[in-house]
Amino acid sequence: MGNTFGHLFRITTFGESHGGGVGVVIDGCPPKLEISAEEIQFELDRRRPGQSKITTPRKEADTCEILSGVFEGKTLGTPIAILVRNKDTRSQDYDEMVEKYRPSHADATYDAKYGIRNWQGGGRSSARETIGRVAAGAIAKKILQQVAGIEVLGYVKRIKDLEAVIDSKTVTLEQVESNIVRCPNLECAEQMIALVESARDQGDSLGGVVECVVRSVPKGLGSPVFDKLEADLAKGVMSLPATKGFEIGSGFAGTLMTGSEHNDEFYIDEAGEVRTATNRSGGVQGGISNGEDIVIRVAFKPTATIRKEQRTVTTEGEETTLAGKGRHDPCVLPRAVPMVEAMVALVLCDHLLRHYGQCKVL
Repeated sequence: MGNTFGHLFRITTFGESHGGGVGVVIDGCPPKLEISAEEIQFELDRRRPGQSKITTPRKEADTCEILSGVFEGKTLGTPIAILVRNKDTRSQDYDEMVEKYRPSHADATYDAKYGIRNWQGGGRSSARETIGRVAAGAIAKKILQQVAGIEVLGYVKRIKDLEAVIDSKTVTLEQVESNIVRCPNLECAEQMIALVESARDQGDSLGGVVECVVRSVPKGLGSPVFDKLEADLAKGVMSLPATKGFEIGSGFAGTLMTGSEHNDEFYIDEAGEVRTATNRSGGVQGGISNGEDIVIRVAFKPTATIRKEQRTVTTEGEETTLAGKGRHDPCVLPRAVPMVEAMVALVLCDHLLRHYGQCKVL
């Protein structure tokens, strides 16, 4: 019921924020792929809580356990189960939320749909659910790199109204990871950190934009009509917690241009390949990758749970106020970077397998 994603490369995540643990089952991974817990752990460490002064202080090692599907360091082609146990839960911080709905959180809508919810840490609506996605994304990244040389790289582009100038063609992982806000523009990163700290000290939160570039994408990924590549990318990243917007290529800025201004003119490069002189399409035309870099942007809203007192209602329909407790990110953007990368990698890996299955047989 909404917990499974993908077609040939298919994942199902499980677990709640304050339950015994969270994780993922991956079905459809090709056999004989070399993968280790250390490779998966690298990505999980990038999204784990407590990693810096501008993230939630919840202390979780997020150590992954591979329960099945891998033998002697290689995938078997059978379902891969990965578990991360919850260790540092403080459910008492959420006692007041048993009866009070957090503004702009999933509390009220979960109650409206199911008539029951896990109020401890938000249950399935917590960003802790994304651990399974990031673990699966690590495997998807390995497949993409090994089969097609594809690189997926995300970074913080904007926090509130502070936007960084970043060259998506040249930015590196080392630059992204060089600071705690994951913005490769160091001057802007320092300003972003100060902005987040100020909001945190006031008991408030901030939103922003994560940009993600995919390099060395082969032509032909994606399908016409309902399974267009950008449509699946949009669904993938928009399924992440706190997302409120998606753009690819020129995005909404393209609406301000004429056709002659926006069109990506074709030319033949030195290798005899058809290329585009510009990339306002963001690497996708007609729902199919054209070989240029895929460039997307994802908007994240400010974290819903804040310490400032706000108006709300109770489960019994009475008006009241609530000041959030617990440990929460004052800005989700730094930890959202590996989450966006994971969802992009999952979509591309699924489409790569589908492309090979349909178009590489005859």
